[in-house]
Amino acid sequence: MKTTPKMMFFIYFILGLLFMFVATRSSDGSIWNFTTIILAVIATLNFGVSLRMLIIHFKLKKKNK
Repeated sequence: MKTTPKMMFFIYFILGLLFMFVATRSSDGSIWNFTTIILAVIATLNFGVSLRMLIIHFKLKKKNK
């Protein structure tokens, strides 16, 4: 099975949602603890990579036409 940018978009987007969920569940009274911030940063990076994969998917789709 070939790994496409569209499939990688879904994987990174789901991972971003998962890390965001864990970050919100790990906030014990205050959002400004180390664990919550690290998990939110990782989620942000995953969302950024997923957006880049979606852009690459559309560029490849446009190029192949």
